[in-house]
Amino acid sequence: MISSKLKQLSVGLKAGRVTLKYPFEPRPTPPGFRGKVTINAERCTGCGGCATVCPARLIKVTDISPEWRIIRRHLERCIHCGRCAEACQERAVEMSQEFEEATPDKHDLLIEQKIYMGTCKRCGRCYTPFSVLDRHMTVGFRKEEEIDGI
Repeated sequence: MISSKLKQLSVGLKAGRVTLKYPFEPRPTPPGFRGKVTINAERCTGCGGCATVCPARLIKVTDISPEWRIIRRHLERCIHCGRCAEACQERAVEMSQEFEEATPDKHDLLIEQKIYMGTCKRCGRCYTPFSVLDRHMTVGFRKEEEIDGI
């Protein structure tokens, strides 16, 4: 019995240290690592392509009016598959190298975007305006009848 314990001890001492000093010396992530989802709001056009390919169904697209759309991403359900980043043609969705997502508040894992969706007067398709001025030109414009009646 004692000989088997001594044998286990010798095997354990020969192996050396096999664990990492994780919190003090984090290990670098390998290339192609799919970490936390990050959104570049300036590139996002609000097409909803990321929501259609997400297997966890964590991306909710809500149209609150013909001009405004809200996209909510509930990251506590994310499985880090990277399909949303692959589907985004504008490269607005990216997978970062960050993997530490622990938080005491669930709302820290919510990304909410309010996107202006302008509609073309000719074809009716939605587009994202190029500048802030384009947003003001479409919303709040008075009709010609109102101008003539002044």
